[in-house]
Amino acid sequence: MPRGRRRIGLQARCQLRELPHGLEPLGPRQRSKPVSHEPGACQSAPVSTEHAGSDLAPLVVLLSAAVVAVALFKRLGLGSVLGYLAAGLLIGPFGLGLFADSTAIMHVAELGIVMFLFVIGLEMQPSRLWSLRREIFGLGAAQVGLCGVLLTGVLVAYGLPVAVAFVGAMGFVLSSTAIVAQLLDERGETSQPRGQRVVSILLLEDLLIVPLLAVVAFLAPAAPEAGLSRWASVGIGLGALAGLLAAGRWLLNPMFRVLAAANAREVMTASALLVVIGSAWLMQIGGLSMALGAFLAGVLLSESSFRHQLEADIEPFRSILLGLFFLGVGMSLDLDLVLREYPTIVLGVASLMATKAAGIYAVARLTRAPRDEAVQRAALLAQGGEFAFVLFSAAHAERLISAETQATLSAIVILSMALTPLAVAALRFMPRAEDSMDGIEPADGLHGRVLLIGFGRVGQVASQGLLARGIDVSIIDSDVEMIRAASTFGFKVYYGDGTRLDVLHACGAGEADAILVCVDDRQATDKIVELTRAEFPLVHVVARSFDREHALKLIAAGVEVQVRETFESALRLGEAALVALGVSAEEAAEVTLDVRRRDSDRFQRELAGGFGEGKALMHGNAPKPVPLTAPRGEGRALNEETALVTGGRQEPQPG
Repeated sequence: MPRGRRRIGLQARCQLRELPHGLEPLGPRQRSKPVSHEPGACQSAPVSTEHAGSDLAPLVVLLSAAVVAVALFKRLGLGSVLGYLAAGLLIGPFGLGLFADSTAIMHVAELGIVMFLFVIGLEMQPSRLWSLRREIFGLGAAQVGLCGVLLTGVLVAYGLPVAVAFVGAMGFVLSSTAIVAQLLDERGETSQPRGQRVVSILLLEDLLIVPLLAVVAFLAPAAPEAGLSRWASVGIGLGALAGLLAAGRWLLNPMFRVLAAANAREVMTASALLVVIGSAWLMQIGGLSMALGAFLAGVLLSESSFRHQLEADIEPFRSILLGLFFLGVGMSLDLDLVLREYPTIVLGVASLMATKAAGIYAVARLTRAPRDEAVQRAALLAQGGEFAFVLFSAAHAERLISAETQATLSAIVILSMALTPLAVAALRFMPRAEDSMDGIEPADGLHGRVLLIGFGRVGQVASQGLLARGIDVSIIDSDVEMIRAASTFGFKVYYGDGTRLDVLHACGAGEADAILVCVDDRQATDKIVELTRAEFPLVHVVARSFDREHALKLIAAGVEVQVRETFESALRLGEAALVALGVSAEEAAEVTLDVRRRDSDRFQRELAGGFGEGKALMHGNAPKPVPLTAPRGEGRALNEETALVTGGRQEPQPG
């Protein structure tokens, strides 16, 4: 090794005696080796100041790998978690070998899990848990219980001891919240009923990690050098738990009120870190999980008025350290083991994912979910998740599972996470099952005076004025879940697709006095308008428009009345803001009326001249250029042509 390189290595080892060891960069061909920490090694090593900048090399490598990999994986739609794992695998001891030991990073990154559980605790308001009690503790508990039993049986069949099989199974039961939440958001299903049921299951699984960590500590073999009995350890743990609960109940909120009065943002950030790390330290003293302490502290503050401030203060640290944790997990993936045991790992991925998917599907069908929803839920939740790494790391630290078993189980979880986006994408090629029509009446032979198409958030409100006057309204919608939900509120909604001409005829569109188009789909609105104008030209059509450009298009298509879905609410919002700023209600109403008139005039100009005409009627906030010094006299044109164009006076010519 060159002399300069040796000095860098010795200098790094000297400084790392006070930090977690193992962050020394290695050459690409070097494998994981223990870092020497012999007493006196630092004193005997010559240190060269010309290489001081190399201390930042590990940090630069970590950040570079994370930034590139996460951006690439997000671009591919695979999520940031897999990006961190791939980056760790690439730079770790079993990849390029740029880092000798992942345990140093894991020691620091465990704080990311602690902060993650603190944020989860902040979101576990007792009121929210109570409102979702049926989905969380009914559906979620049934799925977790059945899948846990099935997966434990599979791992026992592979020859693992029952305790080890239980830890492996429960780690795989905990689905990836990061991946599933991202997939739901991309599909636009997070706020839909089926998406909410998946979120409730994830909520229970996130909550479950805390008791699972306690179970791991209880199942762990007692250390032979321990001087305390198991019951004494339990007593110390309960005492630490009681102390934390007492501090959270009577100390935290008064403390934050005092600190908030100081108006020092950095003090609030420091206090948030103190609460997280202090609660974790207290649980560690009691022999319990640090994550448990942080989680309980979060729950105790979940109803506090400082909850959002605490979450904002912790978020940057949580995200960075959690990413560092996933990097460490990727580094710890033993590629040699994967290649050597690939038949076991591939079989484990297939059997565990298939068994878990079968359990999820069974629970979904038993709770009367439609077949397509059950299949989708099984594809979304069939993987293991990020909390599996937390559970496996804790089990290994407690000597419950061996390092080789931990590596094998972690490899299975990582591969299952990588397969999840592909499994969800494959659902597109599956034949879509027809929605159950039980209790749903198709539209046929309707004779209402008004036909209302689309009973979403706009159609529901639009119907109220008509129904208040006793007008006979026929309502159709193509969303089966919406029809069922509307029936619970006393509405009779028929099933029908308004973009089909035969359905419009069956709904009595030709005999109706008016048709209200309230669907939340721009293309569907255009299709319905096209059909009604061509087939029922004498019927009044009132349509919901998506935006200004869409409104112009609907008018051109023959719609008599169109209403932009956000225009009226935006006017009311602006008027309310004026009143809140001290403007009188009468003056605010006059300003709003002026804005409405200007918008109407601009709309008429756009009908005549095209989209964008009449922009001068809008009030803008762009700065207007002004001269640096006031002009001394009035500007005059230099010739007759300029005077005609500008409307100014011509400068008199000499002679």
